[in-house]
Amino acid sequence: MSTRNAVAAMPKVELHVHLEGAIRPETLLHLADRNGIRLPAGDIDGLRAWYRFTDFPHFAEVYQVVSACIRSADDIELMARDFLRGQADQNILHTEATYTALAHYRNVGLPFDEQLDAINRARAWAAAEFGISLSLIVDIPRDYATDAEALMIADWVIGGHGKGVVALGLGGYEVGFPPERFAPAFDRVREAGVPAVVHAGETEGPASIRGALDTLHSVRIGHGVRCLEDPDLVAELRERQIPLEVCPTSNVCLNVTPSLAEHPLPALLSQGLYVTLNSDDPPMFGTTLTGELIGVAETFGYDDRDLRDFQVRAAQVALLDDDAKAALINRVAGA
Repeated sequence: MSTRNAVAAMPKVELHVHLEGAIRPETLLHLADRNGIRLPAGDIDGLRAWYRFTDFPHFAEVYQVVSACIRSADDIELMARDFLRGQADQNILHTEATYTALAHYRNVGLPFDEQLDAINRARAWAAAEFGISLSLIVDIPRDYATDAEALMIADWVIGGHGKGVVALGLGGYEVGFPPERFAPAFDRVREAGVPAVVHAGETEGPASIRGALDTLHSVRIGHGVRCLEDPDLVAELRERQIPLEVCPTSNVCLNVTPSLAEHPLPALLSQGLYVTLNSDDPPMFGTTLTGELIGVAETFGYDDRDLRDFQVRAAQVALLDDDAKAALINRVAGA
């Protein structure tokens, strides 16, 4: 069996993908049509061209337009169902997706409970239809959330914990928005027994990762590739086996690394760090989890066992209860 066929058939787990950032152009066009929103392009080919990543400001523009096309709970359910159908097509058994509920609360005043109910309808449908699962990491968008909104999101996460929500996240552009600023919100969820999963070490360096670990007590690090700039931090991450949610194509697009061939993935692994592979914002970066696995296999010579190890590692650090995690590990490792 070729590597491509083996990867396509391989049971997978994804820990770092943005629900809104995974909306396909076809779905966006449908949402815009039914909500009377004019897009920068009016057909699929034009939208695909507009989606194609050019730079961070353009990426932010696409993300804002996508969010603006979501106007109701029905739209959120449609988005989640379409996303989960795509995950099932890739044989992704479990996904932990970052979700920016604040955007939809701000845009149209959609209460968080209604948003969560819509996603939970999609979760139940996907479990029955495909036998796959989805958990939510509801994030604070660090580059525009106010301090009061950060605390509000923390309360949303506490209320939704055990009802599809598994963690409080911190997303958005790192530069100028250090983790320490959001300590009150993360202290609140930690006191309620809810974990944190923080984006750090992508567009900012090791200090961002240290803030995520020491101040916000993040149980995983979203991205984290720039840890290699600080040997002491590398040693701590290795000793504690803090999982890194590495997104190679995203790193290339955002100029964290010049090319996939120059990506620090081999260096991260050679340092004994705990690495998982993920797609981040797949259609916006022209990738999928399947594509990420094929890309690193072809670039670095990883074989089927190496690629399966990435999946087992992801399953082992999924935010599931013990029984669900054991079942997921068995499905991934035993296939």
